[in-house]
Amino acid sequence: MRAYLTEAIGTFFLVFTIGMTVVQGTPFAPLAIGAALMIMVYMGGHISGGHYNPAVTLAAVMRGALPGPLLVPYWVSQLVGATLGAYLACVITGQDFSPAPGAEVTTLSALLVEGLFTFALCLVVLNVATSKKTAGNSYYGLAIGFTIVVAAFAGGDISGGAFNPAVGTGPTLIHALGGEGGWGNLWLYWVGPLAGGALAAMVFKVQEGEQG
Repeated sequence: MRAYLTEAIGTFFLVFTIGMTVVQGTPFAPLAIGAALMIMVYMGGHISGGHYNPAVTLAAVMRGALPGPLLVPYWVSQLVGATLGAYLACVITGQDFSPAPGAEVTTLSALLVEGLFTFALCLVVLNVATSKKTAGNSYYGLAIGFTIVVAAFAGGDISGGAFNPAVGTGPTLIHALGGEGGWGNLWLYWVGPLAGGALAAMVFKVQEGEQG
């Protein structure tokens, strides 16, 4: 239960920060979002692993860092936190939000951006937070958070910048329930990130060899 609560809290603050910064048009929203993730990773990494992302959880399970039966409960906790974060950001700002690809962006481009940057995120997480070779380091949260800063600045305007199925789902749900949006883009934020997470786990095993 401690791990599930931690995953819900961490994902809540990640999505809440996204909502508060994006709706207000904050110029450095990616920096705030990456910092929020970094802070939450340091807050809960020792309890739950600090995933806050179904793709990261999938990668951790495939890597062997998390028991398989915990996959779905982690996902549920993350989705609950994301939905609550999106809802409260909407209550406070009076506006809802949901990720969407840029107007002239092709589906393939959006899918590639989501998959590639989630691959980078998950590979960073596996190497800095689950590898025996980097055990005990103090920089894991900084590395993870700044991966999202880079991803959001570089790819946010192309794909919508979720890199996380929970970030895609929570805001989309609130947006749809408000009668202002649909579900048409949601699959992008599951297929791309989960494919990226799975690929990261496979690459990590090659990197670690028999010492993983």
